[in-house]
Amino acid sequence: MNKVLIIAAHQDDEVLGCGATIAKHSKNGDKVQVIFIADGFSSRDNTNNNRDNSATQVAKILGCKKPIFANLPDNQLDSIPLLEIVKKIEITINDFLPNIIYTHHFGDLNIDHQITHKAVMTACRPQPNFCVKEIYSFEILSATHWQSPSMGNVFIPNYFIDITGFMDKKIQALQCYDAEIREFPHARSYQTIQSMAKFRGSLIGIEIAEAFCVERLIK
Repeated sequence: MNKVLIIAAHQDDEVLGCGATIAKHSKNGDKVQVIFIADGFSSRDNTNNNRDNSATQVAKILGCKKPIFANLPDNQLDSIPLLEIVKKIEITINDFLPNIIYTHHFGDLNIDHQITHKAVMTACRPQPNFCVKEIYSFEILSATHWQSPSMGNVFIPNYFIDITGFMDKKIQALQCYDAEIREFPHARSYQTIQSMAKFRGSLIGIEIAEAFCVERLIK
């Protein structure tokens, strides 16, 4: 049995990035915990937050433990000392003792995603007998692919998970965050999300997949 920790900046990133993979881990008997670093709403004009409730419902759909909320200010993680974010992640790692972590790719346009990635890699610096053996970064439509390639750190996946039989769970979970979904041809539309799964699958000769970059793999 694996213990899988998803470290996401905002509520909905866990589903957009690896929702079907989470469902597959749960189906296989793995324990899955999600922690959200930012509150996901304080940067918006409407500060009425229903996203925590949505995230809790998503956890039930995908078979996760009750999510953890760090509740740092949305889209302002660059204004917070990195050490403060790292410590929140370290507490969760020490409590849950995951061997697998999924988190954001450093090349995302969204600043909270970038800071989350940096904090995760800092919290997971390879100490002797450290529990985390695998770290993967996921892609977020409307964040990963909106970054200019001239900035470097382009998302080039080298690890794919066959999500055949689990895409319906991802879509069901996304419906809990329906306010975050846009009409096609927006990158964050149901059609684009499903098309990306087919595209990623076609790269490795299967029907649908979620794609990741390997940040660390110890075997």
